[in-house]
Amino acid sequence: MSANIAQNDVAGNFSLTLIDVLDTLVVLDDVPGFDRAVRNVIDWAQFDVNTKPQVFETTIRVLGGLLSGHIFASKTGQKFHLPWYQGELLDMAHDLGKRLLPAFQTPTGIPYARVNLRHGISRDESVETCTAGAGSLIIEFATLSRLTGDDRFEKAARKAFFALWNRKSEIGLVGNTINTWTGAWLQPEVTGIGAGIDSFYEYALKWYILSGEHEFLDVWQESYAAVMRYSRASDGYWFRTVNIHTGDLAYAMVDSLSAFWPGLQVLAGDIPNAIKSHLMYWNLWRRHSGLPEVWDINYKVATSFQYPLRPAEFIESTWYLYRATRDPFYLDVGERILNDIIYRCKVDCGLTGIQDLRTNHRDDRMESFALSETLKYLFLLFDEANPLHSDDSNYVLTTEGHILFLEKEHLKPMSAARRRMRREENHQCPVYEPNLAGYDWYTDTGLTQGIRSRTDIDYARYLTGMGPEKIDAYLASPDGWCETPQYDLFSYDFLLSADGQVVPEDLNPSPLKLEIVADGYMLHNVSGVRTHIVSRLDGKGYDVTKLGPHAVRTGQIVYVNDPSLVLLPVTEPGQSDRKTKSSPLYPDIQLRFYIDVLDPMFVQVGQVESPYETLVTAYASSFGADLTAVVSDSTKPILFGHGAGSRVVMDITNTHGCSPYNQNFDSQGVLVFRGECTFLEKLATAKAAGASGVVVISDEELPINPNADAEEIAAAGDLSDVVLVVVKRSAGELVLSMLDSIGDGNMGQLMCTVDPEGQSVATEARPGPERTGKESREHLDHSRVLYINGHGLLNTRLLV
Repeated sequence: MSANIAQNDVAGNFSLTLIDVLDTLVVLDDVPGFDRAVRNVIDWAQFDVNTKPQVFETTIRVLGGLLSGHIFASKTGQKFHLPWYQGELLDMAHDLGKRLLPAFQTPTGIPYARVNLRHGISRDESVETCTAGAGSLIIEFATLSRLTGDDRFEKAARKAFFALWNRKSEIGLVGNTINTWTGAWLQPEVTGIGAGIDSFYEYALKWYILSGEHEFLDVWQESYAAVMRYSRASDGYWFRTVNIHTGDLAYAMVDSLSAFWPGLQVLAGDIPNAIKSHLMYWNLWRRHSGLPEVWDINYKVATSFQYPLRPAEFIESTWYLYRATRDPFYLDVGERILNDIIYRCKVDCGLTGIQDLRTNHRDDRMESFALSETLKYLFLLFDEANPLHSDDSNYVLTTEGHILFLEKEHLKPMSAARRRMRREENHQCPVYEPNLAGYDWYTDTGLTQGIRSRTDIDYARYLTGMGPEKIDAYLASPDGWCETPQYDLFSYDFLLSADGQVVPEDLNPSPLKLEIVADGYMLHNVSGVRTHIVSRLDGKGYDVTKLGPHAVRTGQIVYVNDPSLVLLPVTEPGQSDRKTKSSPLYPDIQLRFYIDVLDPMFVQVGQVESPYETLVTAYASSFGADLTAVVSDSTKPILFGHGAGSRVVMDITNTHGCSPYNQNFDSQGVLVFRGECTFLEKLATAKAAGASGVVVISDEELPINPNADAEEIAAAGDLSDVVLVVVKRSAGELVLSMLDSIGDGNMGQLMCTVDPEGQSVATEARPGPERTGKESREHLDHSRVLYINGHGLLNTRLLV
């Protein structure tokens, strides 16, 4: 054995590179080369050797390579089928698997990090291992079991995976290193997405894709929500190392192996966040012409300048993003990577790693993953006609880049009991929507822009401390601007109560409170039910993913049938009795918008396409003045929408109404877009500028009634004479078209009044609880959803 442990990680004396490269020849469409390589492996490789390689590296490189080679050599009907082949590679994989099994003989089922291929586990073997090494074996081991019928491998890898997952912290994070005998996380009990834990997440999602086993999808979804909540940095572009129990920052370091994450986000359907994550690694590559092993985000310097021809995962992520977006930006990224590798790493007999990116000092070593991953993903990026791009099977590329898929006869159908337990599910990913230039709000069209035209493109470059290159200067605009990244937290926990008061948690809600129904759950009493909500991948709101101890699966609905939500809590002394107990908490208001033309000669036939008048249903907030209330002499007058009406304007420099205004509105109403700050902040900001009310244009077609905590309302000050209402997106587009038709206001002005015949109308269907089954679901498609602290829960339906 070599004294250099780092170089001995996979030095098992079993022709590693020869095996690891087998399916690269498939990607390269080299049929004779594949035939020759399979023969060479059969003739020269064997595993009865007195060496002690890593279980993880041996599994992903050797076992994965053998299985992939076997699948292509034995599958008929495709060009890589070898008629002479008799399953020799699978026999070798089976032999290797049996030599790795002794590593799993621990009290926890979590395997040792190393095993001697001839003698098994030595008495002095270390009991420390990492989560990635112990928990990223399920794809290769389970595939081996399915192909051989020997279920020992799948059982061992599955037990190890869930032994780790079941030890997650209370906030859903798994640690980086663990004791295989005690199952205790090792100090400093931190986690992230990089080395030591990376492929644990990867295999949770990819084994679900390959096998269809939903338990692994559940792990992926829950772990992804936890990582995005606690490990993602405040700007949303990089991921921190954090404490697994508190989520507090431990290290502000980015390691190169975490570059796999954007590709995994693409596979999971979260393309917008994948684009952001990828930009960080791309700018690190641009700065160093390679990806340094470790980067300090605070000081914007690399602390380890080695580049051992990895991570190929960065190229993998680039490939996934190109296939998902078809944006040529990612081809440019691939071209830069290819040119840098040729210039810096190419030698007469292959490629070499770099010991120091600053000096280009080479280390005279080519890891096998340079062939199995790095060059494979580069080839796939540029080979548009590659058959993999049109393959809609369940194939996955393992963490070593090996292509594995299972035929139908090797898949396990979901049992009837498990299907009944999970009930209805619907797994779909949102379609990628590129940026649009010259966006037309009314037709929802525009000129498609690429990644380089994003308003936050320069922020990722700033994070790496890199100055602009020629291409950046060329694409820059004198009138351009850079967006400061903002995002909402990815997940929240709430303890529900009907009146906003603190209530004790109900750890096990009875069926009288929380009932299981065919397509989800019926919540009869919200009080004390802990609710976990997670951001939707389409960016349109949140979904409830947990109610008390019950998981809410993708596609399931939470029906809320708590009558107490209809009634207002008793008002405290000194507060206005805004609505009576028998009144709806959130009334709907009919607003009449019309153009008050200053010059009747202004309008000519065919000049104005927008209507002069329209009735719009608006949705009131729980704070501010009540447009439906009878104004008495003792209360402040409500100017918005009363009398002859209020003029409505929009400040084009502050279209969301989140920044202080630079003008006084003199009792006018302000039209703003939803987002970037809370509804309460929009109203308080407008009041400070002298506005009488705010009309918020929503970004969706669902009714929204803004709410806020009592403490937040009190902190905002006296809002009893100003109004905030929300209109649906389509209604807002109509109002905007009217406002645009009068230009700068010299020819007319947009006015708004409360329709006296339409006050407090109920325009939205509110089905009763007696509806069930398909009729109920169809009827509820356009009903109200539950909002918690301003977050729309789109998989809920209010029945009250």
